[in-house]
Amino acid sequence: MGVDTHLDFHVAVVMDRLGRPLGELKVPTTKKGYGELVRWAEGFGLVALAGVEGTGSYGAGLARHLKATGIAVVEVERPKRCLHLRRNGKSDSIDAESAARAVLTGEAAGVPKSADGKVEMIRTLRAARRSAVKARVQAANLLQAMLVTAPEQLRHHLRGLPTKELVAVAAHFRPGSDPEDVEAATRFALRSVARRYEALSKEIAELDTRLERLVAEAAPELLALPGIGTNHAATLLVLAGDNPDRLKSEASFASLCGVSPIEASSGKVVRHRLNRGGNRDANRALHMVCVVRMGSDRRTREYVARRTAEGKSKWEIMRCLKRYIAREVYRVLLSSATSRPSPLGSVSRVVEADVA
Repeated sequence: MGVDTHLDFHVAVVMDRLGRPLGELKVPTTKKGYGELVRWAEGFGLVALAGVEGTGSYGAGLARHLKATGIAVVEVERPKRCLHLRRNGKSDSIDAESAARAVLTGEAAGVPKSADGKVEMIRTLRAARRSAVKARVQAANLLQAMLVTAPEQLRHHLRGLPTKELVAVAAHFRPGSDPEDVEAATRFALRSVARRYEALSKEIAELDTRLERLVAEAAPELLALPGIGTNHAATLLVLAGDNPDRLKSEASFASLCGVSPIEASSGKVVRHRLNRGGNRDANRALHMVCVVRMGSDRRTREYVARRTAEGKSKWEIMRCLKRYIAREVYRVLLSSATSRPSPLGSVSRVVEADVA
């Protein structure tokens, strides 16, 4: 079965093992719709595999429902539009059929994140924290911008204050309930934005407390590695998901982080270049860990000195280091996952056997 996912409805196509379409169905994105889809698909026989687009977004609810009913789910990439449109046109039915064929041919064999444990909790909290940090930055910028056009006396009083002091002063303004002039209105606006900044800071601190606890519970061994703090550990955990064993090897994890070297040799020149693909948040996390280790870790400094003597540039050395760090992180994530039961362990084995 292949499913083209949308916000309010999904379109599914079922085909047999010879690639012949057996039927098509459109269902709403509700529990009742998911149940109807499963009953309809099983009416044609045993559903071996279901290829779902966007298992981390629009297809997340359907993927969870299918796995709960015992149907193996694989992640299907959305078709490359230029080639796909030129050759087949574009419709929900065509996309669903393409997803089913990708599953049938083995082109789509990636097990999606299970999203049912502490890592999913971390991902949700990090999304809320990221939004709060962005809003706080906007509030701080607005405070500084409002001072530019503020009345001269108020501007002279607040000018040059750091953001935290400006917030503390502006939050205690008492302009009255009904401003009568420009200065009173400006004080009222500054107080409003400053209190918003304080509320967001409190929200961020509360989220940080919960994230530190969850990350420490999910992967204490990861935090024990040099140069890895709560923020970077959370980034790498979210990348791998609650079931990091879905990644077939540490090379797959390195490619997902964008730190696998890409060969760029020509003639007698043998070299590798930077990989600009992969998850950029995870790539940045590994980069920062590398920078910290180069400044504080004895083994890393010895490695840098040895490779520098061999003629390697700083950036080439950092690319090698990030690849080594990715290998180290993957082994820790895998050992943490195998120490607890994985809800998708059996599913991944079914998927690999069926595709084979």
